[in-house]
Amino acid sequence: MMNLNNQPTIEELARMFAAQKDSHDSHILWISKSGQVHIDCLSPHAHEAEFDQNNQNLLARLKMYRRGQGYVGKKAAADKDFIGNVLQTLKQAWASMQNQNEVRVIDRFY
Repeated sequence: MMNLNNQPTIEELARMFAAQKDSHDSHILWISKSGQVHIDCLSPHAHEAEFDQNNQNLLARLKMYRRGQGYVGKKAAADKDFIGNVLQTLKQAWASMQNQNEVRVIDRFY
């Protein structure tokens, strides 16, 4: 588990990505209201809007990583530039969104 309140590292985030299987499911990377970062699997036909509606603890999320695109898994985790960009994006989102109520979808990287 990684929490944005506890000086998260690239290594922590890389471990989260490495634990996923890109070929099995689509994934959503999201931040809970407490700052916890999660990567959840979604069925290939799931819609992002359903995820938003069904998750009361959701503060923000990145756009869905579609199955088979290489955004999660061991190869993605080994790409330090990619993981570093994701981490920077999460940190900036967390800094700007704490204490907000509406869900934000983050569709750009820093």
